[in-house]
Amino acid sequence: MKSLHYLLPFLVSALLTTAFADAVKDREGAVRKDKAEMQNDARWIYNDWQKGFAEAKRTGKPLLVVLRCVPCFSCMGLDASVLTSTGLMPLLDQFVCVRLINANAIELAKFQFDYDLSFSTLFFNADGTLYGRYGSWTHQKDKDEKTTVGYQRSLEAALAIHTAYPVNKAALVGKQGAPTPFATPIEIPLLAGKYKRDLDWEGKVVGSCVHCHQIGDAYRSYYRDQGKPLPSDLIYPMPMPETIGLTLEPDHIAKVQSVVPGSVAAKAGVQVGDQFSTLGGQLLLSIADFAWALHRAGESGPLNANVTRAGKAQSLVLNLPAGWRSKADISRRVGTWPMRAMAFGGMVLTDLTDEERLARSLSNDKLGLFIKSVGQYGKHAAAKNAGFRKDDVLVELNGKSIRATEGELLGQLLQTTKPGEKLKAIVLRGDQRVDLLLPMQ
Repeated sequence: MKSLHYLLPFLVSALLTTAFADAVKDREGAVRKDKAEMQNDARWIYNDWQKGFAEAKRTGKPLLVVLRCVPCFSCMGLDASVLTSTGLMPLLDQFVCVRLINANAIELAKFQFDYDLSFSTLFFNADGTLYGRYGSWTHQKDKDEKTTVGYQRSLEAALAIHTAYPVNKAALVGKQGAPTPFATPIEIPLLAGKYKRDLDWEGKVVGSCVHCHQIGDAYRSYYRDQGKPLPSDLIYPMPMPETIGLTLEPDHIAKVQSVVPGSVAAKAGVQVGDQFSTLGGQLLLSIADFAWALHRAGESGPLNANVTRAGKAQSLVLNLPAGWRSKADISRRVGTWPMRAMAFGGMVLTDLTDEERLARSLSNDKLGLFIKSVGQYGKHAAAKNAGFRKDDVLVELNGKSIRATEGELLGQLLQTTKPGEKLKAIVLRGDQRVDLLLPMQ
């Protein structure tokens, strides 16, 4: 029983991850098949980024590192296209290409990207300077999406940066990773002692693999277990452009597809058709680069940008208001699941629409979070055990009833509470108001 109790949190995490990013049935078989097909590939260095850097230094080529969660269906179409598309091959031939299928031994100072994606690419100089990042939520949400137009443009942009290097090195400073408290993932307390640097090819290989999303999970646990507020960039990592009110076209580097009236972007004068060349002083080669620039932006204040509009360069200033990160939609991120256990006892909440509020006689400016589901196992069952039920509506928490989205409330709680606290809550259950206590974990 003791061993099962020890494994329960990881079993729950695996189940939740599978629920978010559907996986193949034979996960072990998928990983072993990938190794059999790729370890002797003429183009791809398999699971050895150090060898990739050495080869980049020897050849003078830029280094391309793909990080891929093989068993996940997400990004499966893009992954297959990158490996087989004849249209990409002339571009890929100009890089040293590395394929990583686990994150156990990556250097965290170098490899900073959107850990919630199952396919990411980082472009480096042999000296370790990062040229940029690529990652696609369009492909993440649709395993059958195979288009590589955006990827091709990122490859071309990375090659252009490499050609200009090191003259442009000063413009790349902001793209580099921030200092980290741990050198590798397996040193972070949540993962330490449970994983080794190398995969267990003689045993259960999938069980020995550190998935990218576990890095974010481990960082958040590190702060939470010490009773410290979670940094906002861990709660709302790599904010998408929609966070500031604009959508970028998925097949372009950073071309504006739409702008929300009254948003941060609209107030800055961003227009449909604008092509961002820099954000926060950083050169852009993908939408992921745009998200990284937002990730590194301040909690408030001006963020400079340069765009090309009708063939002419123009400078803009995006004024980020306090709390802007909390507008990020984190509902579909796999990293949100453990945070729901910390702050919501495993509940999944969704803000009632104005129409739904009217039907329940709730004001539009008051809290009204519908309990979409309640967890059943481990820490995710804490709300259930405290009396919360699916279809309840949370209307007050800790004496506050101001309207907030799930993501906004999640951030508030993870920055103001500590594990062990119990917050007074009021839910609507049919026509009744029910008083409950929500445990913080």
